[in-house]
Amino acid sequence: MIKVTAFTHEGEIIENTDLGDLHKESVRWYWVDFESPEENEIALLDSFFHFHPLAIEDCMHDLQRPKLDYYDDHTFFVIHAIDNNELEKQEIDIFLGEDFIVTYHKKKMKLMDHVCSILKRSKNKDAWDEYHVLYQILDKVVDNYFPIIYEIEDHINEIEDNTKNLSMDKLLEQLFDRRSELLVLRQTVHPMRDLLYRMLNTHHLDGVRERKEYFADIHDHLLKVAELIASNREMTQDIRDSYLSLNSHETNRTMQILTLISVIFMPLTFIVGVYGMNFEFMPELDERYSYFIVWCVMIVMAVGMYVWFRRKGWFD
Repeated sequence: MIKVTAFTHEGEIIENTDLGDLHKESVRWYWVDFESPEENEIALLDSFFHFHPLAIEDCMHDLQRPKLDYYDDHTFFVIHAIDNNELEKQEIDIFLGEDFIVTYHKKKMKLMDHVCSILKRSKNKDAWDEYHVLYQILDKVVDNYFPIIYEIEDHINEIEDNTKNLSMDKLLEQLFDRRSELLVLRQTVHPMRDLLYRMLNTHHLDGVRERKEYFADIHDHLLKVAELIASNREMTQDIRDSYLSLNSHETNRTMQILTLISVIFMPLTFIVGVYGMNFEFMPELDERYSYFIVWCVMIVMAVGMYVWFRRKGWFD
């Protein structure tokens, strides 16, 4: 589906007009949004707009790295949004020219409708142009990162507090899931941060220089998101190390108890083994109270070793 919005010199908005009307003298600039386009609509990128073949090819491939390419009569952007529900990257391709902006995305995106609604409600439509639409799209994409990272951070705090008394295996499973989500965010945010840095320091985009403080604000937000991602990854690493250390400590503690029990029974096993041999001449076997004496010796040895280990603190 293609959404065409044209803006006249008188500040009027013309929606759902034909592409042929975009070249009328009354049109000051226009925005064309390709949403889940079909094959015949994709062909318009070349046949009507005459964009560079390499830029069109990048639109066809999934999840290109966020980038910025300059061509003769237009600039090509690739940016990444993130779906809040499935935490998947969504690519948005943007063609920016002197009096137009063309956006291309393979799935329906609410942020595009949001930007369009902001534009329609604006009381100062004369201040809007193709660069203002670019700013609004980037701003909404970056702002959408924050609730995702905050939700992950809250979940990490729940894992650390373990308010639901989950098992260590379940906690570690959830922790590694959060680390995977943070990795997806980092792989998205860092290239976007580099893209904004290039935009702020280029001499090809006059509209960006005129609104430098606005695009710099987006870059600051990306820096903040990157810091949040880094701090949360460090937190998950600390929690993981703590859980693994605790698990190792509990394992060592269990092995220590089992070892002490084995040590207590070793001399008892030795005594039982000696007097369990079937030799004919064993003097102790003829004694009337040999059986009770052996029992007393074994009990005294076991209790004595237990008391000694207890005083050493090995059973604490």
